[in-house]
Amino acid sequence: MEFSGFEGFEKRLELHFFGDDPNHTINHQLGLRKLEFESIQQILQAVQCTVVSAVGNSYFDAYVLSESSLFVYPTKIIIKTCGTTQLLKSIIPLIYFANTHLNFTLSSVSYTRGSFIFPNSQPFPHTSFNEEVSYVENTIPSNLCFRKASIMPSKSSSHSWHVFTATQNPHHHIPYEQYTMEICMTELDPILAGKFFRRPDNEKSGYSSGKEMTELTGINEINKEAFICDFAFDPCGYSMNGMDGEWYSTIHVTPENGYSYASFECVGTINNDDNIVHMLRKVVQIFRPGTMSVSITTCSEYNNEVWRKVTGALEPLGLKCRSCAMDQFPAIGSVVFQTFTPRRRRKNASK
Repeated sequence: MEFSGFEGFEKRLELHFFGDDPNHTINHQLGLRKLEFESIQQILQAVQCTVVSAVGNSYFDAYVLSESSLFVYPTKIIIKTCGTTQLLKSIIPLIYFANTHLNFTLSSVSYTRGSFIFPNSQPFPHTSFNEEVSYVENTIPSNLCFRKASIMPSKSSSHSWHVFTATQNPHHHIPYEQYTMEICMTELDPILAGKFFRRPDNEKSGYSSGKEMTELTGINEINKEAFICDFAFDPCGYSMNGMDGEWYSTIHVTPENGYSYASFECVGTINNDDNIVHMLRKVVQIFRPGTMSVSITTCSEYNNEVWRKVTGALEPLGLKCRSCAMDQFPAIGSVVFQTFTPRRRRKNASK
């Protein structure tokens, strides 16, 4: 029987909605944030995860889940889950509650993920990317007719990037100059990964231990302006959501030796060079991964600028870009996907 540990690689689903009245400025109202907590619990029950903690500001609500995170904005919802969760089963209840409770209609869907460490442990509909695409296409409304599915390859078979998008408007992209960055890291430095284990005699709550891990590892230094909601799992593992105005960031760590994994995701503006470089370098310093992939979704105009920025930020840390792929997708725009490994592979744990 194949050994199976905890699956760190997340599945990520983003859904955009609009109201019946196109002249109604729902962006400045609560919109989807008006969904009752009981409805959110039912959506997550279909996924097979629960809410651990929740915070909100004037722009969005952020939930730390038992398996990753949920972000709710007035007109969009982002769900990111790991393990053996059945993320795509959230689509039907999300559409139902948005329509019946708020009279909102689904306008676009995007689904992304890396390559599972333990693919044979995934339940339906996540048994293969073809199965996932087929499930989404049969679940979403037919008017979302502009669709594309692609596996963006790399020289590392463990870090391919799977993307599916669908929209009713092929010209609807993310706002100009805005980007979403998704980082996936495996083979974490064992000593650094050890900081995400709770001591056997630690009787503190997951909230208190989470805050300690945030400060001990330097995660609070990635974005000093962000309000952080963090949680440490028992006996190991860590999750955090950061809120900086309308921008979110999130980190999830599975530190077990042999299948260690960490992810970092954030949203920002592409013209802030110093911020992108700082975040990338800080994340690498916190985890020192053996293999790392960086996916950035943005306007196609920035394709060449994006891959150069990422490479320029990471190469001084001893990481070499091993592959770079670019592709266009309806609803989300352009995706630049790069993989990195150290120029010199480490033989032992870092000293």
